Amino acid sequence: MSETLIKTSKDAVAVRPVRQESWTAFLKAAPQGLAWSATQAGFKGARGQVLAVPAAEGAGPVVLLGLGAGDDPTVYRALPGRLAAGDYKIEGRGLDHQAIALNWAIGTYRFDRYRKNDSSPARLVIGKGVDLAEATAVAHACALARDMVNTPANDMGPLQIETISREIAEKFGASISVVTGDDLLAQNYPAVHAVGRAAVPHRAPRMIEIAWGKAGPLIAIIGKGVVFDTGGLDLKPSSGMRLMKKDMGGAAHALALARMVMAAKLKLRLVVLVPAVENAIAGDAMRPGDVIASRKGLSIEVGNTDAEGRLILADALARAAELAPDLTIDLATLTGAARAALGPQVIPFYTDDDTLAADLADAAKAQADPLWRMPLWAGYEDAVDSDIADVTNDSAAWAQAGSVTAALFLKRFAPQGLWVHFDIFAWNPRVRPGYPLGAEVQAIRALYAVLKARHS
Repeated sequence: MSETLIKTSKDAVAVRPVRQESWTAFLKAAPQGLAWSATQAGFKGARGQVLAVPAAEGAGPVVLLGLGAGDDPTVYRALPGRLAAGDYKIEGRGLDHQAIALNWAIGTYRFDRYRKNDSSPARLVIGKGVDLAEATAVAHACALARDMVNTPANDMGPLQIETISREIAEKFGASISVVTGDDLLAQNYPAVHAVGRAAVPHRAPRMIEIAWGKAGPLIAIIGKGVVFDTGGLDLKPSSGMRLMKKDMGGAAHALALARMVMAAKLKLRLVVLVPAVENAIAGDAMRPGDVIASRKGLSIEVGNTDAEGRLILADALARAAELAPDLTIDLATLTGAARAALGPQVIPFYTDDDTLAADLADAAKAQADPLWRMPLWAGYEDAVDSDIADVTNDSAAWAQAGSVTAALFLKRFAPQGLWVHFDIFAWNPRVRPGYPLGAEVQAIRALYAVLKARHS
């Protein structure tokens, strides 16, 4: 990620945010040339409107930005893609310059691993009081997660996730251990092994564990790392398989959140657990109807090989429980039902703790990182019961509440105490200003805000 936030510039062009309700007053107070240009262009302060006005009447050039009716800082994400290369500064009163800087930096993201991009992004001169290191660290973590999700599976396998994990651990002085292949059985990760064994030897499954920090409460962050999901023997159709490179989005988000926490040196201890597998098809692939073991000791009936994510998370959650964390967070691209309920932009989360839920809701609003609490509805508990095993990974017989029943499955394996599950999407399915088609980072900016408020 190139340098897009700078401290000073002699040639920075002024950007003036304008709320729609203030437009008439702004127009009256503006220089005649600026008012005329805005009127001719039909600029009225609507959200996302951008108008570049050249220098005139002894004044320098200026860019008008419409804020609409609210104060959503994500409007600034669109600016780097709308403005020519150069330096800019935001002018105005009552602005949250920290949020502006972060959203500007996030808006400069481009995935250019396979296609050269020589364009230089617009740069922002940060406002007073901005913590440049913080904004840069969060933006870099978000870029890492998006790069991982955007990278196709041939270049983002279990080994590559391990390599990235090792790089993060080394950068921040954390310890890391990795259990690979058949050693998963010897070290009691049978569900991870069952899902990933069909991809051996060249894409061997593994359990990655990072530990950081020496004092404070223990926070466990778990991310689903299915690098590609064919559906297994319950094969997905080609249309359903097309975006399955992003099924490791939970792992990417977990590592990115951990990077934010470590960069900020929050006063806590951290353990990051990433089961990384490919759900492939081979002669030894798990079959519908198989009963597999889990680290917790619960037997699991494989009702559907395409519900593999909750299987590997079961072992990761059980490992977290052994460490007795004060808070456990898991992130996973888990169900299509979550998208049917809330679409691609709003992320459902599940927790039994009302205080944690309220803190997340407040942070989601403040960070413009939309979340919505969903119920761990006890009346649906029997959806994950099995006739021949302790639990089943398939609640399809219900054909309803798929995201809820998936969360209830995970709850059977979750540690005691605070636990929260996020059913993320990790993808922008259509282009919007500031949101290019492709990988998106969801929930972790709000999560980071909560952790920072509690442990800084």
